Amino acid sequence: MQPTEALPWAPTLLAAFAAGALVTVVVLLKSVKDFSQTGPQIRDEVLRLYFGYTLLSVARLGCWALALATLLALPGSYVYLSATVLLGATFSPVAATTSALAAVLAITAYQLLHMLLHSPGLIVASSNYNLARLYGVWEWLTPQRLAAVRWGGVAVAAVLVAFACARLATAGAEGAAALLAAPAVLAALAGWLLRDREPQPVPAAAGNPQRPNVLMIGCDTLRPDRIGAHGYERDTTPFLDGVIARGTSFRRCYVPLARTAPSLVSLFTGCWPHRHGVRFNYVADDERCTGVPALPRELARLGYRTVAVSDWCGSDLGKFDLGFQELDLPADQWNLKYLIRQGPKDIRLFLSLFLHNRVGKRLLPELYYLAGVPLGAQLGREARRRLGRLSREGQPFLLNLFTSHTHPPFASDYPYYLRFSNPGYRGESKFAMRRLTDPFEVIRSQAEPKKAFDLDQINALYDGAVCSFDDEVRRTLGYLEACGLAENTIVVLYGDHGMDLFEHNTWGQGNSIIGDSNRIPLVIVDPRRRGRGVIDPVVRSVDVFPTLLEMIGAAPPEADGHSLLPCIEGRVADLDLPAFAETGMWLTRIPGMHPEHLDYPSVLELLEVPNPATGTLAVKAGFRERVNQARDRMVVAGRWKLVCLPLRTGPRHELYDLVSDPQCRHDVASVHPEVVEALTRLLHAWALEANGAAMESAARTTWPEERPGRRAPP
Repeated sequence: MQPTEALPWAPTLLAAFAAGALVTVVVLLKSVKDFSQTGPQIRDEVLRLYFGYTLLSVARLGCWALALATLLALPGSYVYLSATVLLGATFSPVAATTSALAAVLAITAYQLLHMLLHSPGLIVASSNYNLARLYGVWEWLTPQRLAAVRWGGVAVAAVLVAFACARLATAGAEGAAALLAAPAVLAALAGWLLRDREPQPVPAAAGNPQRPNVLMIGCDTLRPDRIGAHGYERDTTPFLDGVIARGTSFRRCYVPLARTAPSLVSLFTGCWPHRHGVRFNYVADDERCTGVPALPRELARLGYRTVAVSDWCGSDLGKFDLGFQELDLPADQWNLKYLIRQGPKDIRLFLSLFLHNRVGKRLLPELYYLAGVPLGAQLGREARRRLGRLSREGQPFLLNLFTSHTHPPFASDYPYYLRFSNPGYRGESKFAMRRLTDPFEVIRSQAEPKKAFDLDQINALYDGAVCSFDDEVRRTLGYLEACGLAENTIVVLYGDHGMDLFEHNTWGQGNSIIGDSNRIPLVIVDPRRRGRGVIDPVVRSVDVFPTLLEMIGAAPPEADGHSLLPCIEGRVADLDLPAFAETGMWLTRIPGMHPEHLDYPSVLELLEVPNPATGTLAVKAGFRERVNQARDRMVVAGRWKLVCLPLRTGPRHELYDLVSDPQCRHDVASVHPEVVEALTRLLHAWALEANGAAMESAARTTWPEERPGRRAPP
């Protein structure tokens, strides 16, 4: 091409479009061939109702894939155009299309390698392939090598374009030279503008606030025994340990039901699940109103600004009527239409490689908030941006940040997934707990025994994820202090439930009442009060609601919880509170379950879509009583833990001494019958209240007759 000729922009753009279309067709065909869905397993007759919606959803993703692939192809056809100008060659549409196609493949390959090192959980969540084939490549990767490849490619393209522009300019075609340079300048500007920068601290507005701010930071599936200040041997929480030293950490805090939706609603309302009505993660549209006071709503009435920020694990904060005024979190994750919009794995992976950012959050939130994909760093920056705005406004606030750092499959970003892992490990769980990326795999894995899992590696991944959360808390509290808000902000660190890792022959949360999945970390730091460090009285997540209201000087409404302020201030050593809990709904029969245990069908038969227009998943009304009757239940009082397992032959009671046997290995019910009797009465009353009058007759066959004259548990 001669410098005096007009630049063939139209053929250049057409070549990029052709390459993008070819890539999109290949990805779509592969996606249809290996079609998969996210979320729980759903009956075929229900899915058939959404066949048309599925086609539209895949077509929608196909359009976005076409736009993305064309955008990726543009550098190739653009560089080819610059090469023809520089070399004086004739423009060939075929060569331009080939160059554009090469650009798509090269950029995608680079981005795949980038994510393989920095966020392999994103690839695991949407991959149909055995990632062990990439372990050799992964071992070669380092941030420095990736940077060298990236900037080397950019430098080659930039030099070629610069020389082509110079040739046009020296030939007197300055306008053509400017046009040729414009795309490169615009691309550089867009890259600079779209960077997700760490927000700068915003000085707090002048004034004398009458009430303190409240900053709550929660982590899904965070086990309290993995915190250094609680005695863990690995250095997982160096920053949290310092926070605990100046605050109060309740080492024995229990949630009433170890599933996210019931647990979060109990935390923010101070009520047992049977009172607020949320006893499943799967709740119909007309059951979202809890009908009880909630912390965000109560604080809003007192003049607070209430904000919730979360990733895929925290959609329940917006699903239920808790009263948050601002929500930065995804739509309901347990919605079939939402899950269908996430599409099959291949096209989802292609799009996710490039849209794991603020652009993706705006354009394709279903992919940005894909379950299992780490978002801790992005979420932390967004929370700090919110903190900056709240600092500028000067209004007292409640900001709740809830993250999925430690949720299965325990994927975390570089370098956290390497922190405790064996460098020589080459099994399936190298980057995340294996085979948890589609509903069939999840159900199968729930039924698998301990020997099917690489527990050392899974524990290493989990502990690395805890480290990641610790660093995010450090950055957020550091930002709070830099804004000048730390001296007037109550900080609460919490979990929604723990995680069983085969300590009692099963894994997961809410499956076993004997394990510790009902125990969470709870740390409260009030800069106006001296902390007590780690303390051991039994407390419950339902106590957080009245505690925070009393701490800010407000009268708590009626709730099941009790204020912990007397304990925090050291006025009493122990409030003598009993902690009640029950299991969640099992996906399938779990390992270690008693052969005579009451059961119910698998999740495939339990779930329905009551309103096809909304797509919300819910437990069938006809099965709810059966599920509730089959729940294991427990009460913890002082040193004792009583467990009730509903069997076909009648209830089985087990008693554990948490002082001498914290892992609950030895049932001492036969040794302490008087303790069993006293705790049974306590648990009986709670269970009858939980299940209602309609279940009283069933409950009486499940529980032993009460006998007067027995003393209360010690």
